[in-house]
Amino acid sequence: MILASAPGRAGIIGNPTDMYGGSVISCSIAERAYCRLGDAEEMVCRIDSDVLVVTGKEMLALDGGRFDLMKAAIYALGIDPATTRPFSLEVWTEIPEQAGLAGSTALLAAIMRCLIEHFEMRLTPYQIAETVRRVEWDVMKITCGYQDHYMAVFGGLNYMDFRGKEMMRQDDDEPYASIECLSRFHQDLPMILAHTGVKRFSGGVHKSIRDRWLEGDREVIDAYNRIAHLGRLGKKALLACDWKRLAELMNENHAIQRDLGGSGDANERLIQAALDSGAMGAKLAGAGRGGTIIAIGEDLERLEAGLMEAGAEKLLRLKPSEGLIVERMC
Repeated sequence: MILASAPGRAGIIGNPTDMYGGSVISCSIAERAYCRLGDAEEMVCRIDSDVLVVTGKEMLALDGGRFDLMKAAIYALGIDPATTRPFSLEVWTEIPEQAGLAGSTALLAAIMRCLIEHFEMRLTPYQIAETVRRVEWDVMKITCGYQDHYMAVFGGLNYMDFRGKEMMRQDDDEPYASIECLSRFHQDLPMILAHTGVKRFSGGVHKSIRDRWLEGDREVIDAYNRIAHLGRLGKKALLACDWKRLAELMNENHAIQRDLGGSGDANERLIQAALDSGAMGAKLAGAGRGGTIIAIGEDLERLEAGLMEAGAEKLLRLKPSEGLIVERMC
């Protein structure tokens, strides 16, 4: 039996330039997604009380249902249900669903890690991150950058540089992301995550702005060049514990993304509530039009009270957590 888990993540600054060759600071969260693989008499996928028996490749076709992540992972690794020794896959998660915290990516990473261990594949963390991203991009046809996949695998508090990855082809000429762990400098961050309660699909949020960038829209290109620079400046502020400066940069990051149409009414309501409750800065923690916002401030209890009063569905404290791991093997 193999049990693997991976964390969700929150983008602190620089997002969404992981899709544009930019720089991002992101932090994993305590909440995790899990997958358990065990021996079975037939290949079975389980989610809660739902069960899917997979007898052949034709059953791996994606249909937008609950089992698509497992089907995509099995398909991507070239596993033939008809000829492979059967196993069972079971998944569950602590990460709020469709909340802009990369919960689906964390779940996919946990599934992939179980399969990689089961079939004794030898992959580096970089290869695993790139493989998980390839499944979302190529198999599931989700418009996505690289932040979610690298954070699910590496965990912690990271400065990430995605230069050379802006075309997102994952070919031989594309480099790996550069990952710089900042966790040893900070374990307790003065930040709160607030979930709007509005579920959103990040692929839909990203696609139209991505199309504008590909078409050479100067407004989008200049905006994301600036946000990428904010990510680099954010690293300097974070290492100096200059929370006021980091908050200013976060506010600018959000203003740019909002003006491009990447936010939403629910996001703006909670961001304003955070600022009214003493936050120095607040922005999207992932894709907008719902999902989750991140706020930075000195009095977190006051922030929490203000955000709950404004209708936040769930609050999370931000603290770096471990990345993709196999928790138990027997």
